[in-house]
Amino acid sequence: MLDKKDKIFTNLYGFKKVDLASSKKRGDWSDTRKLLSSSPNDIIEQVKKSCLRGRGGAGFSTGMKWGFMAANKAKQKYFIVNADESEPGACKDREILRHEPHKLLEGILCACYATGANTCYIYIRGEYYEPAQILQKAIDEAYDNGLLGKNAAKTGFDCDVYLHRGAGAYICGEETALLESLEGKKGMPRLKPPFPAAVGLYGFPTTINNVESIAVIPDILRRGADWFSSIGKENNTGTKIFSISGHVNSPCNVEESLGISLKELIDKHAGGVRGGWQNLLAVIPGGASTPLLPKSVCDYVEMDFDSLAAEKSGLGTASVIVMDKSTDIIYAIARLSKFFMHESCGQCTPCREGTGWVWRMMMKMVKGVAAKEDIDKLYDITKQIENHTICALGDAAAWPVQGLIRHFRDEIEKRIGSKEVSYG
Repeated sequence: MLDKKDKIFTNLYGFKKVDLASSKKRGDWSDTRKLLSSSPNDIIEQVKKSCLRGRGGAGFSTGMKWGFMAANKAKQKYFIVNADESEPGACKDREILRHEPHKLLEGILCACYATGANTCYIYIRGEYYEPAQILQKAIDEAYDNGLLGKNAAKTGFDCDVYLHRGAGAYICGEETALLESLEGKKGMPRLKPPFPAAVGLYGFPTTINNVESIAVIPDILRRGADWFSSIGKENNTGTKIFSISGHVNSPCNVEESLGISLKELIDKHAGGVRGGWQNLLAVIPGGASTPLLPKSVCDYVEMDFDSLAAEKSGLGTASVIVMDKSTDIIYAIARLSKFFMHESCGQCTPCREGTGWVWRMMMKMVKGVAAKEDIDKLYDITKQIENHTICALGDAAAWPVQGLIRHFRDEIEKRIGSKEVSYG
């Protein structure tokens, strides 16, 4: 378990006030000027040395991502925080925005300084009305106290931060669709290359990072890259907020070290599986887009990027969805198929046509009216969607179905044989 002294988010549950004065007592905005006394390249090297990987799903090296844009000598650059948390099961960024907003704002200043961006946009999910209000108040406080704006925190660096509310589209969580939305256009992903670090917002170099990725930056710079990299496992370092929901006794968000075992995570922080561990059927380990894992894998799997990838799943947003034996596992995945069908922007044919076909076939399997040969046909179609779209929504729609067929094919065949289930 993570040692209490190593926790970064000390007000994750909102037991303390979130105003600037209270945040400073918890260590936010402490010696910020000193943190930024190093050169931008030195800060990027510290982030690289910490081995921080993006907390938004892809797990790409944060320091390396910053380095791409820092090398660009353009006069105008932008930094964007992706707070469009729309993955089913994910609710970690919401709590940072509600209870630790100044930690995020200080991280933004550090990130903007390192990448040479004087302007930051925080793109927040439209449904996050209360978090948006709290965050805007924190931004106003930071401006009023000279922590943002001209000569931010007396560093000699100018940093402006703007909050932009989205309109509730899941696809806008994809970074280039987010850029399109920010520019006032329909949120549809762009072809890459060019990548945002070269051609981003309004055609200028842009770096986009997740809320949690940026909120941990001040602690890494204060405590040192070696401290952060000492937590967790090799190539999977640091702390991580896990969102645990579903059939557990105490659903929660909890900050833990990467690499903690899934069983320990659920038993110690979420009160265990409803009805006991033996009543566990499956777990979706990283949000709706990651393939589920059956109990036999959950018994030993560790919660980090590489361990889950080895099991043909992923850490994603670390949104752990627990399903006990009362779950209709086929219908559960069909519900996710409907979500991805609904949220497809329709730009790519494999996604536009494929997600609808997958959902309809999934519902036939739910009702038991499909043929057994349709299982292989469904799997083949998901493979035609995967890696054949501009963005990763096609992959996200395919992977849950692939995980179901990989681990619960016998349940699908049993359902097709019985034809006893009736859903409207």
